[in-house]
Amino acid sequence: MTLNRRTALALGGAAWMTAPLRARAQAGQAIRLGIITDMSGPFTDLAGQNAVAATRQAAQEAMAATPGLRVEVLAADHQNKPDVASNIARQWFDRDGVDAVVDVPASSAALAVAGIAREKNKVYLASSPGTSELTGAQCNANTVQWTYDTWMLARSTGGALVRDGGDSWFFVTADYAFGHSMEADATRFINAAGGRVLGSARYPFPATTDFSAFLLRAQASRSKVVAFNFGGVDLVTAVKQAAEFGLGRRGQRIACMIMFITEVHALGLNAAQGLICSETFYWDMNDRTRAFSSRLKANFGTQAPTMVHAGCYAATLHYLKAAVAMGVPAAKASGADAVARMKAMPTDDDAFGPGTIRIDGRKLHPAYLLEVKKPEESRGPYDYYKLLQTTPGDEAFRPLSEGGCPLARQG
Repeated sequence: MTLNRRTALALGGAAWMTAPLRARAQAGQAIRLGIITDMSGPFTDLAGQNAVAATRQAAQEAMAATPGLRVEVLAADHQNKPDVASNIARQWFDRDGVDAVVDVPASSAALAVAGIAREKNKVYLASSPGTSELTGAQCNANTVQWTYDTWMLARSTGGALVRDGGDSWFFVTADYAFGHSMEADATRFINAAGGRVLGSARYPFPATTDFSAFLLRAQASRSKVVAFNFGGVDLVTAVKQAAEFGLGRRGQRIACMIMFITEVHALGLNAAQGLICSETFYWDMNDRTRAFSSRLKANFGTQAPTMVHAGCYAATLHYLKAAVAMGVPAAKASGADAVARMKAMPTDDDAFGPGTIRIDGRKLHPAYLLEVKKPEESRGPYDYYKLLQTTPGDEAFRPLSEGGCPLARQG
C-alpha cells in the first residue's frame, strides 16, 4: 500500500505496517523505510511493534508537513540474529527499493546491517543497538546512531555509583557485542573513578532463562555492586531471580547498566524501586516529551514509549527532513549524501529537543541519570522515574577524538 498524505493521516496504523510492494516505477517516487526489529524475543517490549508505530508516526508527521511527500513503511522480525538481519537488509536494498533501515536490536545484527548499508550506499538509522563500535572503529558514512550507546551508559551510571561508594564491582554480562562493549566501557570508568572490578560472568545470549549460577558467582564475589550488562526480558528475569537469592541485600547493590521503562513496568515498583539507570528519553520529562507520547498513544495505542521508540521516531523524522531539503531523488540516489545532509542540519523534535549529529554519526543530546520511584511516590501508571542528574549532550557521549572513527580523521 502506497501512502500519500491523506491516507497516512486517516489510517490508525496497523493497516500499513507491512506495506505491499508496488511496481518499481512507483517505488522510485516514494521514500521507502524498512524497520528491522524484535517482534518475538527479549527486546520485543522495548522495541518491537511500538518501534514500528513510532516510525510510522514520524512518516505521518513528515507527510503532513510536506504535501506531495510519500513514504512507505515495511517491517520485519530478525529474531536478533545477524544472518537473518543481513538477509532482510540485502533483499530490501537489492529487490524492494528500501532507502533506509531503522532500528535493528542486538548489536551484532546492527553492525552487520551497518556494513550492508555502506556497501549498498543506503541509510541505516540505529536506535536499539548500544555498541559504541557503530561510531568507533566500525563507523561509516551511511550510519547514524541516535539514541544511546554503551559509553554513555557506562559513564552516567558507572561513574555515579562509584562516587556514591560503590567501589567494587562484579559483572553479569550477555555474551555478545553489546555486553562485551558495555563491560569494557564500564570497567574504564570504574577504574578511572578509583573503583575495582572483581570479576565477571558471561551468560549465553539469548538462550538463558536460569541465571542462578551467575548470580551465585556474583554473590560470592562480595562486591559492593553487581552490574547487569543486558536488558529486555532477560533483565526482568534476572532481577526477579536475584531477589530470590537475596542479592541486593547484605551490602550488595544491583546496577542495571541498561534498563527501559517497559522493564520497570514488568517488574513493578515494589521490585524495581531504588534501581538506578540512565536513559536519554523519558515520556514525562517535559511538555514536548509528553506531547509526543500523547500523539503516539492516540494514533497507535502506545503506552509510555521507551527511548528506543523515541529514537526510531526522531531519527526517521530527521532523515525525512533531510530528504526533503536535498530533494527526494537525490536522497534516494545516495545514502551517504543523505546522511551528510542529516549531519549538516541541526536536529529538533519533541522526543529529544534540539541537538546535532557529529561526523562519526553520533547523535548528541542530554543523558539522564534516573532512579525508580517507590510505590508511594508514583502518581499513576508509568510515573516511574525521578531525575537525579542531567549530562549535557556534548559531555554525555564519547569524545570524537577517542572513538577511532576513520571519518573523524578524514574530517
